[in-house]
Amino acid sequence: MLLTSIFFLLLSNSLSLRRDISIYYSRIGIIILFYCIFFCYNNLFISYLNLGVGLYGGLFCVTSIDLIFDMLIFILTMFILNLTGFYPRKYLKYLSLNMLLFTKLNLFVSNIINKKGEQFTIIEYTLILLFIVMGSILLISSSDLVSVYLSIELQSYGLYILCTLYRNSESSTSSGLTYFLLGGLSSCFILLGIGLIYANSGTTYLDSFYIITNLSNIIKDNDLNYIIYKNIAIDIPYYLLLITIGFLFKMSAAPFHFWSPDVYDGIPTIVTTFVAIMPKISILVILLHLVHFSNNIYISNEYSWTSSLLISSILSLIIGTVLGLSQSRIKRLFAYSTISHVGFLLLALSINSVESIQSFIFYLIQYSISNLNVFFILLGIGYTLYFYINNNIDHNNLLDKNNSPIQLISQLKGYFYINPTLALSLTISLLSFAGIPPLVGFFAKLLVLTAALQEGFIFLALIGILTSVISAVYYLNVIKIMFFDTHSYIFSSKLFNIQTPVEIFKNKNILDSFNFKSNFSLSNSLSVIISILTLFLLLFLFMPGEWLNFCYLLSLNIF
Repeated sequence: MLLTSIFFLLLSNSLSLRRDISIYYSRIGIIILFYCIFFCYNNLFISYLNLGVGLYGGLFCVTSIDLIFDMLIFILTMFILNLTGFYPRKYLKYLSLNMLLFTKLNLFVSNIINKKGEQFTIIEYTLILLFIVMGSILLISSSDLVSVYLSIELQSYGLYILCTLYRNSESSTSSGLTYFLLGGLSSCFILLGIGLIYANSGTTYLDSFYIITNLSNIIKDNDLNYIIYKNIAIDIPYYLLLITIGFLFKMSAAPFHFWSPDVYDGIPTIVTTFVAIMPKISILVILLHLVHFSNNIYISNEYSWTSSLLISSILSLIIGTVLGLSQSRIKRLFAYSTISHVGFLLLALSINSVESIQSFIFYLIQYSISNLNVFFILLGIGYTLYFYINNNIDHNNLLDKNNSPIQLISQLKGYFYINPTLALSLTISLLSFAGIPPLVGFFAKLLVLTAALQEGFIFLALIGILTSVISAVYYLNVIKIMFFDTHSYIFSSKLFNIQTPVEIFKNKNILDSFNFKSNFSLSNSLSVIISILTLFLLLFLFMPGEWLNFCYLLSLNIF
């Protein structure tokens, strides 16, 4: 379905002369992804005894857990395509019968509805998103080192192009170039690790690789094959570490996180919404398979190679929390918040028990939904503040203000008094990030910490609790600024581009009756999605059993 869609979109892009019809491509993309979800659901029970189905000579293996994560990626991408598939604002005007019958009224508000925004003139946007989604779902199902590398590159190339897609944005281009150069470096690590594994074991097929490495730990010292297998077993963990470094680089886990705050901050917010969520899901799922099946490979008598993930987890928790405290830019703050959450995910991943994998799957799903909601609200706030002028001069000198209207935390001062609903939604999402009960983020952190304590990782659980408490400081700071500070925004009617008949301009009363402030609002494409996602975070307490059982069944499926 995706391949066919990509082919037809390529064809239609090449034949199209009008760039303003890109909005329809986004809507076509939503329909395509809806079909993909339907196909995934149809194939969910196809695998025999949960072993999965091998495709293309063993390059790919589709299991039910892969299909579940494919569906998650499709659903999140559908939501993100809503940002470019529909106009962000709507105008509600209730005219009297007299005005309808006896007055010629032509209201043209292109500046306010933002029909000429840059996101509505990029016809390649949907196509690139489908390429990235293609790479993501192939990576999730990969069962060969060659297909792992090809899939991760297909995903990465799309992300590099997506970051630099806004041609008129200098900050977007520089951030995309940074991402490209450092992403290329991380790909070198992955390729080097794969090459060394092939040189040592003679196979790139993951199942054969798991068998050889696990055999090397079983064969006894007096066996004739001991020397051959032991030599393989000594080096393999270090090659796996090289591949893991590449993976950690691409999902911005510490100590390979340094590119993400700059890139998240520089690229347009619509693009950040996709870049901050999608690559992490696919890479974490392939890492889940790799860790689960090669957990018995030991660097020394005591430590498995997965201990390196624990080190990255500790560093991510500490760095994401401590450096987040000093941020004044909102997207940099969310970048450090993401690094902290990746620390929790890696902790659950490296423990590798049924409970920890259950917590890992649950954390990944709720984090993706929470993060998506935060960026949607951030965009919504930007669209509502378009009607206001800020007396603070610093806010008027922001780079790339059209594509990222909200850049500083101080821009949210007193926002509760402008739009209470969006302020409350953002508050719920931030409190969920901080792990405040009874929101869904609390249950996710609780599951991870419980799994760590059950396996005896007391020190790591303590670090998780401490960093979670400290990170609440910068979330609560944003909430404090929104609710308790006074704003310096003044409503402006000069931004409206109005073309009306002469008699309406003469009659000032009619013009005043438009009451623009109350008649312009966020369109349903934004407000409905924000409502659904916020309600999920808020009302999880009333339906925890279904979600937790669902994640538990998936983790049992792996084991």
